[in-house]
Amino acid sequence: MMPHAPLIIDVAGTRLTKADKRRLAHPLVGGVILFARNWQDREQLSRLCRQIKKIRPDALIAVDHEGGRVQRFRTDGFTHLPPMRALGQMWFDPHARDAAAAALAACNAATATGYVLGAELRACGVDLSFTPVLDLDHGRSAVIGDRAFARDARVVTLLAQALMHGLLQSGMRHCGKHFPGHGYVQADSHVDIPVDERSLDDILADDAAPYGWLNASLSSVMPAHVIYPQVDRRPAGFSSRWLEDILRGRLGFTGAIFSDDLSMAGARQIDGREIGYTEAAIAALQAGCDMVLLCNQSVEDDGSPIDDLIDGLSQAVIEGRWQPRGASEQRRLALLPQGPALPWDELMVDERYMHALSLLP
Repeated sequence: MMPHAPLIIDVAGTRLTKADKRRLAHPLVGGVILFARNWQDREQLSRLCRQIKKIRPDALIAVDHEGGRVQRFRTDGFTHLPPMRALGQMWFDPHARDAAAAALAACNAATATGYVLGAELRACGVDLSFTPVLDLDHGRSAVIGDRAFARDARVVTLLAQALMHGLLQSGMRHCGKHFPGHGYVQADSHVDIPVDERSLDDILADDAAPYGWLNASLSSVMPAHVIYPQVDRRPAGFSSRWLEDILRGRLGFTGAIFSDDLSMAGARQIDGREIGYTEAAIAALQAGCDMVLLCNQSVEDDGSPIDDLIDGLSQAVIEGRWQPRGASEQRRLALLPQGPALPWDELMVDERYMHALSLLP
């Protein structure tokens, strides 16, 4: 068995198909990212997660479940979590008589938010949410917008750390995104290739600052599909300068690095030319990513893009164009929850959970 399972793929529906099962059994596949189409209700979601774990007990089951407009599961008892901007607004409450007390209350609410978020997902079998967003709210990016805590990097750092603490209380790790910052550019990397013309010093002093301050706290990081031409001509997720030299070397980060979705427009060009998924995956892994995501492809051509990626990466191993890394596999395994989750019915009457609900903004 290969010592590195870097591919995080999606599945087609609310239960596994034969094709899903075949792909999950491949040794290069290390996890699944879920979407709203994989949700019907809590019982179904729990059953789907059990199906996945039956095939791959060590599979990492992940989801984008931040709160606000990015929350995949919203019905059948799931709490409607606030956008992160609501926590920043608590911090800067203009009606507060004591600014310091308002900031502390915001941090407490952030911890509560993280706990509710993580505990509800874990009760259904989900291992990891790709949160918190560490992007700064420059007021320029519609795709980030209220997903960001605030404009001030110090406030973002403290609220994110509080949210991460709540996630850890639930037994869930976390993922800071989108390194070194997506909030300054207007273009959306889902459909475009954003370019941020600022200098490295300017970025490190502002948007990337939370990653340095949280280097001992973050479990994982997801880089942006944004080009910062004064640093590297490649998007950050394909740049060893950003991932190895700056994130790991200069900022001291030691956790796992995920690519953002390789099907996004911002991931489809490197060095000015169009690339396929296999080349994109190899480029991201060689640049320093431990895992790469390919999303929403199980519903395209019967999932052939996923099959092509699995075959392409397998061939790259055979030909020596990419080598699996044991250290990356250890980082992946470290993201799996430690300890059992509270079942849903027990969670609903748990004192900590009930108190956390009362603190949400």
